[in-house]
Amino acid sequence: MTKIRVGILGAGRIIPNALVTPAHPEFTLQALGARDPVRGADFARANGIAHVAADYDSLIARDDVDLVYIALPNSLHAPWSIAALKAGKPVLCEKPFALDAAEARVMVAASAAAGLPLIEAYHHRFHRVMLRAAEIVRSGELGRLIHAEAAFEITTPYTPEQPRWHAELGGGALMDLGCYPLYALRMLLGEEPGVSAAHCTLEHGIDAATEADLIFPGGATGHIGCRLGSPQAVQSIRLRGERGTLALDGFVVPQNGCRFTVTSNGVTREEPVDGPSTFYMQLSHVADVLLRGATPLTGGADAIAQMTAIEAIYAKTGFIPFGRAQ
Repeated sequence: MTKIRVGILGAGRIIPNALVTPAHPEFTLQALGARDPVRGADFARANGIAHVAADYDSLIARDDVDLVYIALPNSLHAPWSIAALKAGKPVLCEKPFALDAAEARVMVAASAAAGLPLIEAYHHRFHRVMLRAAEIVRSGELGRLIHAEAAFEITTPYTPEQPRWHAELGGGALMDLGCYPLYALRMLLGEEPGVSAAHCTLEHGIDAATEADLIFPGGATGHIGCRLGSPQAVQSIRLRGERGTLALDGFVVPQNGCRFTVTSNGVTREEPVDGPSTFYMQLSHVADVLLRGATPLTGGADAIAQMTAIEAIYAKTGFIPFGRAQ
């Protein structure tokens, strides 16, 4: 395999950022399967995708597809990831992996049964900013961590055509946005949090804003927040240790602007934030997995743990998401 031929399920807005703009030399955009074939053809033409499949099943059955990228609403991640794996295709699945931990376990089992990678697309965890932040924490420069907090808020108002605003499609602020700060704190602290308190604000049948207080096994407390239709955009991480602090603004897409500072021994310094985009580095990791036998850094037990934490936050709020309440 000289180039990884990608088959894309869905015509979501993430695709140009995730696959088209990075223009990674080890990938080619081979085919698209969309619910609406006419819209799918227009989307494929606009984004340089070579072929359009008649439907989702036809896409995953193609012999000229080496990797299936799942860019469907959250409620469809599990069934179509499993279908692609059964068709013999490795999968890159958009975040969040599933609707809950039970779905995640079934997906991971399907990956193991097929002997194929199922990678979750938390693109920010592959960028030098997050890798460097994790390195600083592990180095002990900050000392024992006392408190960690992260937030992701966007200003985009309610629009009924967007899946993030539909409960039955797995929408909501925690699933769409809060999963990023939650993943960041899990990655940086290297521990799985408990949830001590959580609250959500409901609009249009979904959580339009969610906050959660966390407790990590090593003794640090934590807090995450997320909001749809916020007055201002926020992508922040703050870590406080016994000997220093770390501050990150713009951590989700640092290629669009980021500031990264560390204070220790009374001295504050700026850390570099340049380099290839999060999406380019995500594709580089996928190529390492498929072409060079690297172990996936997302998916598997990590994806189950992430969904377990998301599920625990929802449980603590008392809100039953995704239209499941009777």
